[in-house]
Formats: sequence, structure tokens, C-alpha cells
Amino acid sequence: MTEQQQFKRNIAFKLRIGDVLMGKPITEGERFSNLELGDKKIVRVNVIGNIVDKYNSEGETKFTSLTFDDGSGQIKLKFFGDDVEKFKEVSQGQTVLVIGVLRNWNNETYIQPEIIKEQDTFLSENLKLKKKKTKHQTLLEETKLSQSKTKYLIQSKTQKKTGELKWTK
Repeated sequence: MTEQQQFKRNIAFKLRIGDVLMGKPITEGERFSNLELGDKKIVRVNVIGNIVDKYNSEGETKFTSLTFDDGSGQIKLKFFGDDVEKFKEVSQGQTVLVIGVLRNWNNETYIQPEIIKEQDTFLSENLKLKKKKTKHQTLLEETKLSQSKTKYLIQSKTQKKTGELKWTK
């Protein structure tokens, strides 16, 4: 097999920025290797959020930095050279999907984007609502389970005293 046939792209994990910021950067020598988050070794990420700030360098070196926020934290998106032209249409206030490679320089973890695709703001808000709803449903289910356990314990104590052992809803 040729070297090109052996190349395998790393998985772009769907994460929240807060999760990325909690991960531990792993280096091999002086070079960033991956981000360790639990038992996962993360090299690429897939995140949705809002561009809250944009900086373009005005020197000889082409460089752009975007501040990216998803409600759980903020991280920089940094790109250089030809990528500055590729992503010039991205602007502050947009809701975007970003797929990119994690990098770490001077103890700052950032994303070097491969893809930045504008998303419908409604989709972003809908995802947030869905996550809140899921948390609410989990709390509701835990409360119902707790109430059921309490009812069972009360019935068990009552039935032991009376000598009757039966379960009622």
C-alpha cells in the first residue's frame, strides 16, 4: 500500500467548547499530539456556536483569529496564509458549524478550522432547547423514581406492621 492509501482521517468529535477546555493537552516532545478527555484522544472537533469577535492581522503575515462561543465556553479559531482568504466571509454574529483540528500553542488550546459552515440560528437555538429539555426530562424521571421509592418504603413499613404484604400503585 502507498502512504496515501494508508492515511486515515481522525474522527471529528461532536463536543461543547467547555468540554474541550476541560481536556488535557498531550504533547510528544514539544509538539501537540492530542487532547485527552476521559478515555478519548481528540485531534479533531465538530462544534456549533457563534462568532463573537474577529481579528485580522494587517502585516506581511496573513492571520485571522475568531472568538467562538457556544454557551459553555469560548475558544479561538485561528487560521493562517491561504486559509485567511478561504474564510474571509465569516463575520461576527454568525452562527456556524466548525470542523477543525485542535492545536495548542503557549498553553492556549485553539481550533484550526478545516470547514466553517453558516448555520440557521433557529437550528442553534433548537439544539440548546433540546439539551435543556433533555436535562429537564432526566430530572423529572429521577424525581418520579424517588417518589416511587419513597411510596414503596412507606407501604413496606405499613405492611410489616399489619402483616399484609402486597404492592399497590
